[in-house]
Amino acid sequence: MPAVLTERTMIDPISPNMSRAVPQARLTSAAQAFEAAFLSQMLSAAGAGKTEAFGGIGEAQFASFLVDAQAERIAQRGGIGLAETIIRHYSQKD
Repeated sequence: MPAVLTERTMIDPISPNMSRAVPQARLTSAAQAFEAAFLSQMLSAAGAGKTEAFGGIGEAQFASFLVDAQAERIAQRGGIGLAETIIRHYSQKD
């Protein structure tokens, strides 16, 4: 039996006049986190963190943490401009 939707269970429609305003601190944090995740994937694809210097199971298990930390530092220091572009886009006034 299909569920019956009532006014109480329906999601409010999104208004085209709805403000895109996002608190600047939240926007900056989310944009930098997104850029860090993007950079982490790119660094991993480029082979960062894949060394055979000491070997062992620990090195392979923790390599992704190293790449993630490097990506976060790159993003915090300006990165490749992705976070800045996102911030600029969502900071525009309608």
